[in-house]
Amino acid sequence: MLRWIRQQLGFDPPHQSDTRTVYIANRFPQHGHYVPQRFADNRIISSKYTVWNFVPKNLFEQFRRIANFYFLIIFLVQLMIDTPTSPVTSGLPLFFVITVTAIKQGYEDWLRHKADNEVNGAPVFVVRSGSLVQTRSKNIRVGDIVRVAKDETFPVDLVLLSSDRAEGTCHITTTSLDGETNLKVGLLIFRPHSHFLSLSEPLGPENLLLRGARLKNTKEIFGVAVYTGMESKMALNYKCKSQKRSAVEKSMNTFLLIYLGILLFEAILSTILKYAWQAENKWDEPFYNHKTEQERNSSQILKFISDFLAFLVLYNFIIPISLYVTVEMQKFLGSFFIGWDLDLYHEESDQMAQVNTSDLNEELGQVEYVFTDKTGTLTENEMLFRECSINGIKYQEINGKLVPEGMTEDSPDRSSREELLFLKAVSLCHTVQISYEQPGDGPGDPFSHANGFSSQMEYYASSPDEKALVEATKRYPRGYDVKCVIPLSHRFKLLHVLEFDANRRRMSVILQTPTGTPLTASHFFLFPLFLPPLQKGLRTLVVACRHFSVEEYEEVDQRLHKARTALQQREERLAEVFSFIEKNLELLGATGVEDKLQEKVQETIEALRLAGIKVWVLTGDKHETAVSVSLSCGHFHRTMNILELVQQKSDNECAEQLRQLIIIIIRHDAPRVTQVGKWRRHGLVVDGASLSLALRGHEKLFMEVCKNCSAVLCCRMAPLQKAKVVRLLKTSLEKPITLAIGDGANDVSMIQEAHVGIGIMGKEGRQAVQNSDYAIARFKFLSKLLLVHGHFYYIRIATLVQYFFYKNVCFITPQFLYQFFCLFSQQTLYDSVYLTLYNICFTSLPILVYSLFEQLVHPHVLQSKPVLYRDISKNSLLSFKTFLYWTLLGFCHAFVFFFGSYILMGEDTSLMGNGQVRVAVLYHMLYLW
Repeated sequence: MLRWIRQQLGFDPPHQSDTRTVYIANRFPQHGHYVPQRFADNRIISSKYTVWNFVPKNLFEQFRRIANFYFLIIFLVQLMIDTPTSPVTSGLPLFFVITVTAIKQGYEDWLRHKADNEVNGAPVFVVRSGSLVQTRSKNIRVGDIVRVAKDETFPVDLVLLSSDRAEGTCHITTTSLDGETNLKVGLLIFRPHSHFLSLSEPLGPENLLLRGARLKNTKEIFGVAVYTGMESKMALNYKCKSQKRSAVEKSMNTFLLIYLGILLFEAILSTILKYAWQAENKWDEPFYNHKTEQERNSSQILKFISDFLAFLVLYNFIIPISLYVTVEMQKFLGSFFIGWDLDLYHEESDQMAQVNTSDLNEELGQVEYVFTDKTGTLTENEMLFRECSINGIKYQEINGKLVPEGMTEDSPDRSSREELLFLKAVSLCHTVQISYEQPGDGPGDPFSHANGFSSQMEYYASSPDEKALVEATKRYPRGYDVKCVIPLSHRFKLLHVLEFDANRRRMSVILQTPTGTPLTASHFFLFPLFLPPLQKGLRTLVVACRHFSVEEYEEVDQRLHKARTALQQREERLAEVFSFIEKNLELLGATGVEDKLQEKVQETIEALRLAGIKVWVLTGDKHETAVSVSLSCGHFHRTMNILELVQQKSDNECAEQLRQLIIIIIRHDAPRVTQVGKWRRHGLVVDGASLSLALRGHEKLFMEVCKNCSAVLCCRMAPLQKAKVVRLLKTSLEKPITLAIGDGANDVSMIQEAHVGIGIMGKEGRQAVQNSDYAIARFKFLSKLLLVHGHFYYIRIATLVQYFFYKNVCFITPQFLYQFFCLFSQQTLYDSVYLTLYNICFTSLPILVYSLFEQLVHPHVLQSKPVLYRDISKNSLLSFKTFLYWTLLGFCHAFVFFFGSYILMGEDTSLMGNGQVRVAVLYHMLYLW
């Protein structure tokens, strides 16, 4: 119990070593010195508070606000010394503000706890005492053997121990982690019947099954839990939670400091004038107020301090105590409009927009940079075959038929040898897995469909391009059936698979034809050969083949066997053999595959660009794939000057390349006159390795290049690199407001780092949504969220803040002027009830209603004219110039109220002869009028 309490309070951290010893099934050694290691439990925590720390942590965060801390000091002063007003006038509003804010923040955190409990309470099966038992996900410990069935999500980071597949592997998808739908393979670490685990090589990524991934095409697996809870890789990508504060709140704090300076000036001036006035004996001790002996002998310094504090309490209402609580209520109530907006409702998934925190509503109207993931955010991650080139002739798919360009689908079908060979190569050169869902239990016969047995077939592939090509050839019957990659009249034997790697940028298979002749077919990237498909934003694959004689194949087979069984320099030897095989290829054609974009992505990016928002795409995809999608979604334009910072090997090389890019930009922009508001037509492509070098010591050069580019694409990015890029922009000299949007667990660090984080409600996984500030179903909803809701929220909150300072100046300045007419005797002008309720009720409710429903411009106009978003950028409505205008206006109106009432009443203290209307009430009536 004591250890649990220490963990809750953060005094008992889990195991922090770089290495760990995991005992399978928690069978610890019985002999010898054994020191148990402490590991984190399997709970995922996205909330900020617990039952134990809510009160102290929330109070600490609230009293970090200047106004709250100031009124706490005033309240304590009123308790310690004799002041003109009751301590209730400060204590009650402060208590009300603290309570309402705590309830609002507690409710939002309770929603996070509720989402966490759904994940942590999910049922799982583990092996305990030799039997399979069901428990909750949060109860899994490091060392437990966990069973995962098909289509289930891994509850922890596992090392694969056994699989029902004969080759000892399992297939997984990581859609909830990185948005990728392609199939990945997990490898077994030892034979199931072995009693001891002896490894000649350390465990690699292929042995680790990450939390959040989903088991596919495998009935069930057993694995040992090695990383749990917040130590899993998914959770390590999260940033430490910090309180996000909007630009409006920072402006409020600055304005409060200015008003605090005005308050101190008025208090000091009043104290000095009081003693100057009391220098005359007739005012120092008038006949109606004789001093006591103790008052005459008291210290003058203490009397001065006491009078100063008394004036400080008298004028303290120039600081708007109810400002924060009114702002909190406006944000909380206003956030419901996002969830109620039917334009942000996605009918297919039946999902509404979701607000996880309402503290940043107005920040939606101040965004200057948008950082977006690609896969699952801009795209559906669904590859569609669009066109191909065979023997120099371009073909397109029309109604399920492959038709040469310029011909119709009704044209006679004359399949040439080149067409058939091309389609044969495409249908055979892949690593696609096929799953058959059949009625009843037990494994299905993979060939049962050929015998007329009804089954539902599903493709799984390590590359989405392969899956799209196989599905395409399935639609084009050419005398053979590619559904199971087994021709009706021919059968091919798969001999070898030459796996894809980043250096070769290709994969190949070696097949034996029905006549016994080995044939190699290759897919490899060769973009310069086929520019037209790339210009459309298509992913291009070149298809080629080579025929082997029996003697040639025997030599190839021997060299492959030696390379794959080599104990040293295996990778280098394999690369040498692959290069030997993949030469003298016969070019068959090329394919164009489209990564299907989400609806209205291009229109959304263009609207953001017109609104003055720069869009950066941060993705882990390859360079060519990322550029292809950037072109298709409108992030890059064909007329744009594309700059590249890729494949940099050293710091000096990176710095030199950055200088060259700056020179190119200057030369490109020199001949023309840049117009106001016109984007420079430059785009930048940078990969992860080059970015690491650029951020190591050349940040200024890198930022100078980026600021001159209207679009930036970062590829091959690790999750934490995405967060570093966002932090780099946040901490630059301009301090721009940033927004990050993504759908996977690898986007969480970026979402948490940005000023505003938005999660996309993807098909699988909720990590991005749970750790975001707002969640939407599709990228296209971002335009209305920023251009309409952001615009409204910012104007409303800016008006509310300026009004609060204005009304308090109007309210308390007459109190200061009144001291000149009462000999600075610290006489209050207002009753304590007015002082207490003025900020809480009388003047807060009308502006609150205004700030919830005011619409200066119709929503359709804001969405159709994105350029209006620029009018409120850079926190323009809360600039110092605007603040000064509202403050001077408040002082002018206060002088009018005070001296207008004074002149109106003249020498009398009432308007009527019977004295029914008093001065203080008149001041209040005039102000409210």
